[in-house]
Amino acid sequence: MNFRRWITALAVLALFAGLASAQVANSGAGTGSLSCTASVAVPPVLRTEGLTELVGDIVLTCSGGPAPGSGVVPAAGSSTPLSTVNVTVSFATNVTSRLLAYSAVTPSSVTAANTSEALLLIDEPGSGLAIGPAGYAGPGNIGPGAVQSLCGVGGVPDSLVGAGPTGCPQYVVQNSGFDYVMSSTPVTYTSPANVYSGVVNSNQVTFYGIPILPPTSAGVSRVFRITNVRINANALGGGALSGTAPVLASVSISGSTSVPVNQPVQTAGFLQSGLSTSTRNIGNTGGLGLPNNFNQCSTQGVVTPMAILRYSENFGTAFKTRVAPLSATIGAGQATNVTGGQNVPGAIYNSESGFVTGLISGNVTGSSAGLADYGTRLKAVFNSIPTGVRIFVSTTNVVNLTGLSGSGAASQPAGNSTNSFAQLVINDTTIDGNGSAPTVPASGYTSPSNSVLQLNGYAELPVVNGSTAAVWEIINTNAATSENFDFGVWLAYTASPGTNSPPPGTATVNLSFAPIPPDFTASAGAAASSSLTVPRFADTSTALQIFSVVPCTTTLLFPFVSSQLGFDTGIAIMNTTTDPFGTKPQAGTCALNFYGQNAPPQYITPVMASGSPDPSKYTFEASVIAPNFEGYMIAVCNFQLAHGYAFISPLGLPGNGWAQGYLALVLTVTNPTTTSGRTGLPGGISQ
Repeated sequence: MNFRRWITALAVLALFAGLASAQVANSGAGTGSLSCTASVAVPPVLRTEGLTELVGDIVLTCSGGPAPGSGVVPAAGSSTPLSTVNVTVSFATNVTSRLLAYSAVTPSSVTAANTSEALLLIDEPGSGLAIGPAGYAGPGNIGPGAVQSLCGVGGVPDSLVGAGPTGCPQYVVQNSGFDYVMSSTPVTYTSPANVYSGVVNSNQVTFYGIPILPPTSAGVSRVFRITNVRINANALGGGALSGTAPVLASVSISGSTSVPVNQPVQTAGFLQSGLSTSTRNIGNTGGLGLPNNFNQCSTQGVVTPMAILRYSENFGTAFKTRVAPLSATIGAGQATNVTGGQNVPGAIYNSESGFVTGLISGNVTGSSAGLADYGTRLKAVFNSIPTGVRIFVSTTNVVNLTGLSGSGAASQPAGNSTNSFAQLVINDTTIDGNGSAPTVPASGYTSPSNSVLQLNGYAELPVVNGSTAAVWEIINTNAATSENFDFGVWLAYTASPGTNSPPPGTATVNLSFAPIPPDFTASAGAAASSSLTVPRFADTSTALQIFSVVPCTTTLLFPFVSSQLGFDTGIAIMNTTTDPFGTKPQAGTCALNFYGQNAPPQYITPVMASGSPDPSKYTFEASVIAPNFEGYMIAVCNFQLAHGYAFISPLGLPGNGWAQGYLALVLTVTNPTTTSGRTGLPGGISQ
């Protein structure tokens, strides 16, 4: 079953139901006073990480009011324009709908640069749904049958926001001899301005100069829909229980015409964290076991599977495509006309974009109203990467990293498939093209040669000062279920313990939505903007340990060492990493730690090479390094297969003296920052 198609169908049914509910039983204009009732048919779940979350459409259903020619409403054909009102929606957080740079030479002083993508639509234009009672014989080009017409096409300053004194005034005309409708001219019916841009001011969006014509046919209500309102949900938090904290919207109407609003405070959404993250083992069978150690003395190449990064959706619509798929053959990332496929008032698209209209493409520089710049993006930021370590990530979501079969990149599903699919993109804020899905860029990433992984799709990340990042975009998703998106991570390095390369250290990764600061400042991202991309998010991530480079060590215990009462201890430590069995030669120092009477500070030996007569060993007398000492000594050598010998004897070896020698004990150390654990084989080491 294609769930996405069913979801779209249900959304359309919801739209029909919403309009049907707006057809309240009334006798049209001329009876009672005009009043409006606010409602939000489907309050969505908003991500608490989001700074530009779309709230549910707010619908004002209005009925009653004086008839045309009553003295309050101008008569049909009159050159007197309809009275106007200002409609304001207020929230307990900033409105962050994109600001649109209108091209008028002299913007209205009321709006300045704050006109936004938030829109008010009159009578559901473009929906094609009838709003009259049975047998209604009005023209098909009014109300829901009218073309969507933006107030402002004339370029007059006030027309950018509403009907103002010199803007786009609307008039009453009588159509077909019996019906009164709104028109852009006073004599004959001309498609009226039925789409109005909102002006953002902090936590409010206001629609100025909205013409008011009471419904003129019995059983018909005037419908005002407010859409494309984005808010900073992160500032509101999520409450103690997921999905229970409401986002409240307060609606008010002011102006020369008094229009009361019933139920003015509406729940426009509910808050819930949208993302959970974790690191997993390369088989993707469970969490990443820590410590995830790689030996400094063991080269990892060409690339070595290291971990899987998991992004878990906390509710079914937390991950969204840029726009909704248009058909079975045109997918969400391949919409050839993104401004023409998502423009039905009241439809629910479950995408990052809202109600998308190209009406303002000629009057606006930049993005169209309602259109997001990309789908949901997921980011991994790697920090504290040891010098010399190379990092690689999968170019798409994967199943596991245990081999070619089933592990790597699937091709993008066609059309409105519900198969989960995400793709690596160049960075957080690069805007998708309108004609194709984002692709792995030709520059910025490299693809080293390795047949298995190259088939599966992976790319190297540029590491700068120990940090790098990867960003994937959701291209296909299933809104009917909560999904996991998993991405592979590999590493590679050339071992050179003698030069301390790569140096020991622990790398971390932060997993989050994208973009996040520092792509923008926190204050700028939390406010409406004309330049920042949409969507954008707050960084709520925490650093997770992902791997460590640990020194190759051997720990030797010398259980008794003395340089007191006429005795001394001679000690020899040997580097034995050169052998006929293929062990990799190593070089390094040993840290000598003394415990007991008169213990000296830690002593670091010179570097011991391997396989050479000198300096493959280090010898000393306790009386030189630890005079008048008695106790035990632990040597921690930063190479494997170190061995030691001690010889205790009286000074000068008098004729009746004695001496005793012993081999140092090789300790199996469980410290996760070392690799000195031994296997069950004689002289064996754990790799």
